[in-house]
Amino acid sequence: MSHVEEQDTGAPDAPTAPLAGKIALVAGATRGAGRAMAVELGRAGATVYATGRTTRDKVSEVGRATETIEETAELVTAAGTDSGSGGTGIAVPTDHLVPEQVAALTERIDRDHGRLDILVNDVWGGDHLIDFSSTPMWEMNLENGLRMLRLGVETHIITSHYALPLLVRNPGGLLIEVTDGTAESNRAYRESFYYDLTKYAPIRMTLGLGEELKRHDCTAVCVTPGFLRSEAMLDTHFKVTEENWRDGIEKDPGFAIAESPTYLGRGVAALAADPDRARWNGASTSSGDLGKEYGVTDTDGSRPDAWPFIKALAEGRNPDPADYR
Repeated sequence: MSHVEEQDTGAPDAPTAPLAGKIALVAGATRGAGRAMAVELGRAGATVYATGRTTRDKVSEVGRATETIEETAELVTAAGTDSGSGGTGIAVPTDHLVPEQVAALTERIDRDHGRLDILVNDVWGGDHLIDFSSTPMWEMNLENGLRMLRLGVETHIITSHYALPLLVRNPGGLLIEVTDGTAESNRAYRESFYYDLTKYAPIRMTLGLGEELKRHDCTAVCVTPGFLRSEAMLDTHFKVTEENWRDGIEKDPGFAIAESPTYLGRGVAALAADPDRARWNGASTSSGDLGKEYGVTDTDGSRPDAWPFIKALAEGRNPDPADYR
């Protein structure tokens, strides 16, 4: 069973279907945090459009055929069935760098439902392009750097351009921008010029779009996971599984505070169900902050708070991971 299919809700006193009747688009839902957010929104009762480039018939440049958007949609529907919320997943193959495909996607949602309540901008797919070798910007591969910006920034802009007119049609809409790091943690240089730009951009997008969306009684929030135990992080980088992930700590001490994708998924679902979510407008926050605010936990019952832990490690303070769970 996939680790995003955990039966424990992380918030046992929560209503069964707080998002019943809501329509969500998770752009970039093939795997990792995107998949988990789609699943948890479905568990809470939403109808979730799951998009991405890898399908059962075609694999994206990421090169992972093991996760597909069809599987994500099936996991969403299964979660909605298991919880009794009625949440449903719908897979729509979409390259978010192609405006015509994104336009067709939002037109379909409009035809199907006439509304969009939650937009999650999680498109990425650039891990294979990152250069963390301390190479100066002018010596980096320009083509790879610009591709990274296109995948992590341009996709979000294109998606918002076409989806936000549908989101603002009704008050209460929520835009979630997903990145790596908070405004606070990203004050420090992220070791790679193009990656730094790519991951700071969603924070600024949220700030600006929050100002524009609040005029329509809608909200924008930027979220980040901590040290994410994504499928690729587990089997490619650390060569472990979800069951024995702690074996990866020997390779990287920061992995001691790693979290499953479900943790952020639960936090985002709780945020989407919060009637007072407008108080988050324009903010940059983390899975750890959302866990504390809404009382949700990771699949093991803990509440990892990765960014303070990572900072303490960087400062040479030898932190105890138990103090950050």
